[in-house]
Amino acid sequence: MRNLSIDIETYSAVDLTRSTVYRYSEDPSFEILLIGYAFDDDPVTVIDVRSGDPIPEEFIEALTSPAVNKFAYNANFERVCLSRLIYEDTSKFISPAGWYCTMVQAMTLGLPRSLADVGKAIGLPEDKQKMKEGKQLIQYFCKPCNPTKSNGGRTRNLPKHDPVKWATFIEYNRQDVEVERTIRKYLGTQENAMEQCAYWLDQRINDHGVLCDSKLVRKAIEISREHTAALTEEAVSLSGLNNPNSVAQLKEWLGVEGSLNKKTVKEMRDSGKLGQKQDRLLAIRQEMGKTSISKYEAMERGMCRDNRVRGLFQFYGANRTGRWAGRQVQVQNLPQNKIPDLDTARSIVLEGNRDELQCLFGNVPDTLSQLIRTAFIAGNGKVFAVADFSAIEARVVAWLSGEQWRMDVFREGKDIYCASASQMFRVPVEKHGVNGHLRQKGKIAELALGYGGSVGALKQMGALEMGLTEDELQPIVDAWRSTNPHVTQMWWDVDRIVRDAIRDRGVVKALCVANGACTITAYRSPKTLFIQLPSGRKIRYWAPELTYDPVTGRENITYAGMEVGKWGRVETYGPKLVENIVQATARDCLRDAMLNVDFRYSDIVMHVHDEMIVEVPEAEAETALAYMEECMSKPIVWAPGLLLRGDGYITSYYRKD
Repeated sequence: MRNLSIDIETYSAVDLTRSTVYRYSEDPSFEILLIGYAFDDDPVTVIDVRSGDPIPEEFIEALTSPAVNKFAYNANFERVCLSRLIYEDTSKFISPAGWYCTMVQAMTLGLPRSLADVGKAIGLPEDKQKMKEGKQLIQYFCKPCNPTKSNGGRTRNLPKHDPVKWATFIEYNRQDVEVERTIRKYLGTQENAMEQCAYWLDQRINDHGVLCDSKLVRKAIEISREHTAALTEEAVSLSGLNNPNSVAQLKEWLGVEGSLNKKTVKEMRDSGKLGQKQDRLLAIRQEMGKTSISKYEAMERGMCRDNRVRGLFQFYGANRTGRWAGRQVQVQNLPQNKIPDLDTARSIVLEGNRDELQCLFGNVPDTLSQLIRTAFIAGNGKVFAVADFSAIEARVVAWLSGEQWRMDVFREGKDIYCASASQMFRVPVEKHGVNGHLRQKGKIAELALGYGGSVGALKQMGALEMGLTEDELQPIVDAWRSTNPHVTQMWWDVDRIVRDAIRDRGVVKALCVANGACTITAYRSPKTLFIQLPSGRKIRYWAPELTYDPVTGRENITYAGMEVGKWGRVETYGPKLVENIVQATARDCLRDAMLNVDFRYSDIVMHVHDEMIVEVPEAEAETALAYMEECMSKPIVWAPGLLLRGDGYITSYYRKD
């Protein structure tokens, strides 16, 4: 088996930072400029495609050969772009089988996403790292330029416009192949075959994409802009202000000081002390604050010629748990839809009738927001079969900790929020029944307190806005922890084994979980802390340390990682580590279910948190849904005793059931 390392440089008029590689590479302006590659340990070859160098047949054949392993940093980019050398149909792509992504491998080790940052993190010598001139060269050759008198009014820079820069660009491409190959060898290849299969499935899902209702998207954008203009005109008429969106002008007009955030505006309106004009102007401000068409615009930018949006998912995007991250439209944080009649709302938007939409549904921005999900549609003669895991994190934490009363709740098919409230307050609690008011306290406790959260977490979850008082918060924390002793014990057991593993390098520390059915283990290599999950997959923390805190007198667990967009030292502790373990285990449950579903139904178009969406012919929908629910409910070999349940529905457009 031969290994082929690849890096390419490309041009397109499409802004890759605001779209996807799929839309970028199908644009008529797209072209491949340079191809750098090397077989095994051979010297790097750079093909100057832009200047007319022929592409060797050996390279073209290797792209699809099962006898060649293809490696690239962010391999999705290289594979999709190089597909244009083979297929005229822009909806066809080179099979991902046999392709390996060095960026994903870096992320599985807890390293940063960018090639330059990985080189620094692992300590590559300066001359072995990515060339610093890269950003400037890419800006110059790979993107359109502004026409000016000095550049003769051109909109693109070609090699002839600066031969010296072009020669440097060729060396930059060559160096990238060298750096990527060096990093790949340093990191090693994917050790988990199931994960590699999951990556290939992820790539097929990204290639397939999901169909968008282009007319709905376009009309929603038009209605939103029309509505914003109308509200702005009304605000100007009411206030006489040049810019009613200006906080400074608005505060002066209202005669108030301090913040005008959402909470303050609500309190001012609720006080009843405002005049009619003042109240209406703040109502307009509230409504305009909800006006966001960014996801519709992202769909519009990302739609390919066949109206499918591709490349919505980043494999191993969350490098502490391995969960997928969203790209472009960010389907992981789509607004909920609670409108009872989605069909009517959609039809009005499709007609472009803002007045009717406002008359029937009231708040236009909120209605458009709730319709975002429905812009994803099934193709002609097809529907979506949608299924998700029911309360999977709560099930996993109960199983891992051996909290028996929680396991009994799931075994008997009861409501975990009611059961939690019942345990906490020692009274029966039924949804919409006896002591039903306590369910909300059980729910907020479950959502906020499972991973070491306290009063602050309850407040952040909106406890005070939901009607709880300050005096109730600490007793709720105490009650939840006292009724979940095994969960709280697991926090500190994990904290202990991780501290021991960091101190005793190379010694495996084990923790029995799920009543001894399996174990979580932790050990430290020279550079990495490994926590092995029940699935066998390892989550990793780069450069772990125990750092003495002179203020508290304690040793804190820290590691090198991304925090608020920057690479630096990150602090963690038992409950947070348990959160990582639980979410990673839930992710592996979804991985296994998707691989099983893909074996029979190959058109998984999306997955959102613990939910998967499959596009199937309408005649097969009931059978497909039943199979999906079966795959999400059956026992998992590596998780004996874990009680899972999958529930689903069938729909012609995506929605939250």
